[in-house]
Amino acid sequence: MPRPLGELEDAVMTRVWKWNRPVTVREVLEDLQQERTIAYTTVMTVLDNLHQKGWVRREAEGRAYRYEAVSTRAAYAAALMNDAWSQSDNPAAALVAFFGMMSEEQRYALRDAVRIVGGPETPAPEPERRREEPPAVPENPDSAAERRGR
Repeated sequence: MPRPLGELEDAVMTRVWKWNRPVTVREVLEDLQQERTIAYTTVMTVLDNLHQKGWVRREAEGRAYRYEAVSTRAAYAAALMNDAWSQSDNPAAALVAFFGMMSEEQRYALRDAVRIVGGPETPAPEPERRREEPPAVPENPDSAAERRGR
């Protein structure tokens, strides 16, 4: 299970995931500098650490590297959720508490995800419908007279 990313690791990985292509230290640095003061060597060290931890792969380009994410942010989030859930002494209660924290939008996303993976799904109850009797068909006067013996 991956350890949660630190604040700076997350800021770097956010860019790598968002750009979804091989990136250089310089590109990440310039983007991060819009939010904070940070040194080139700091970003280089963070990307090297992320490489050593298996979060990014790198390919040499001249005297520098290009870094690319090994997996997606969604996979990272799923691994964190799975780890947290597996540590619970009552997984069902943990899920109930987690679902209780979800917004309506998140619950819809969960329903969609369950449908996509083909897991068991309880269909939403249909609204009760009043059962109506078919409308009475007016009787033909001739057939009524025949039954009476006319």
